[in-house]
Amino acid sequence: MPSPQGPQRPSWLMPTLAAALVVLVAATGVGLFLLYGNKDDEGGGGTPPVAGTSSASGSPSAAGVGVDVCSMLPKDEADRLVPDATVDKRSRDSDYTVNFSCNWTNRRISFGEFWRNREIDVKVDQHKPDGVKTGRAMAQNSYEADYRSGKYRETAKPTLDEDEKEYISPVKDIPNVGDSAFAQYTWRRSGKMLWYAYGTAYARVGDMTIEVKYQAGQQRKDARILTNESAQAVTEENAIREVSGLVVHFAKGVAEWQRKHPDVLAQAEPSATPTAPPSRSPSSTPTPSPTVLASFPADCGAVGGTAVKLVPDATTRARGNKIGDDDRTECRWLNLDLPDGEGRKKVRSALITVHRFTNRAGAVDEPAAKEFYATDRGRSAGSAESSLGGITWGKLTDVKGLGDQAHRQYVQSRVGDVSAGSGSYVIRKGAVVIEVDYTGHQRPENAEKNAPNVVLMPEEEAFEGALTLAKAYLNVLDGG
Repeated sequence: MPSPQGPQRPSWLMPTLAAALVVLVAATGVGLFLLYGNKDDEGGGGTPPVAGTSSASGSPSAAGVGVDVCSMLPKDEADRLVPDATVDKRSRDSDYTVNFSCNWTNRRISFGEFWRNREIDVKVDQHKPDGVKTGRAMAQNSYEADYRSGKYRETAKPTLDEDEKEYISPVKDIPNVGDSAFAQYTWRRSGKMLWYAYGTAYARVGDMTIEVKYQAGQQRKDARILTNESAQAVTEENAIREVSGLVVHFAKGVAEWQRKHPDVLAQAEPSATPTAPPSRSPSSTPTPSPTVLASFPADCGAVGGTAVKLVPDATTRARGNKIGDDDRTECRWLNLDLPDGEGRKKVRSALITVHRFTNRAGAVDEPAAKEFYATDRGRSAGSAESSLGGITWGKLTDVKGLGDQAHRQYVQSRVGDVSAGSGSYVIRKGAVVIEVDYTGHQRPENAEKNAPNVVLMPEEEAFEGALTLAKAYLNVLDGG
């Protein structure tokens, strides 16, 4: 019987929280970096058993065959439930079972104004005989224990903290799957960070037990990172439906394996490295390096007069690259050693990055621009009014009267070779997204550019410069 203390947090959910931290760090591409033009256990597979380990039939010669759990799920079904998944296949040998598992994961699927997460986790255990008990009897004991645990959890009232909530659904028997099967739904909320839900299905086929978990959820891109703000999790109806369908595939796969290998004790194999198929997902698609353009783009040249007022005696550079439907160019004006009165120097940088979206037919693609804008705003909002590793993000503010959508944010950076304060405007106008950044600092003439006595460009000056350049560029875009 399970402990009345209530279920622990499932270990397979923990990487979701770690991934949020990675995203938070990845969202730091303003400030310092634009100065250079870059806005930019279940443990592993166990050791295979020693040759001669007794099989279910007692015949050592029958051993040596593994169970490929990953191949049991049709590709179209895997793609439907977990698009562009990373697939992790594992196996290990233990005292009482030989364990095989497969995991399909994608925790950052861009879907309009939402980030979605999806995961399928499957475990198949072949039970070894124990004394006079056959592997089949041991599997039945294990299944019955899972069933009793599920029935207990229906009505158990674990002690929860004040900010915790939990719901466990009644057990639902699944007919005509293996020797027996059932499903159950779990929903849990804990504090500001954890909000998850998943369906679990259990089944027994001969001397093997199967456990299938399906987790799904989504959160608005503009939600604050490391909170459950606007989080939505898979519903009970959908979770039960999906795991009840998934377990059918694995029960059939296990039955087919047993038919081909009667009375054989499977053998664990060394774990393969997790694999990710070619993907359109922005979370897994590598970004091509920008190429320096042979000439300064005409639209950037048209705002050169405004830019050099902000960055006198600037060195200019233009780069471009194409990522999917995003044809982007960036134009930079930079001076790292501007005189600033007697005994002082300053840094000034202005950067315009333009994203033009077209579809496969070459027509302008406003929905793609909207999605890109929503993603950018979501990342900025997630880090707003927080600090990490020498970078401090200011409040994110939506701005009216600039294009169709716009927001701004001030960022202070004391990382690496140059410390700076930066004002950034991001504007969407139709199928074009424009990012404008104005960055700089003041320092004593003999001080290093990252010295403690560097004075970062203040917020008011940073925003004023970025807005002036943004308005000038929008005027050019409008044909002015």
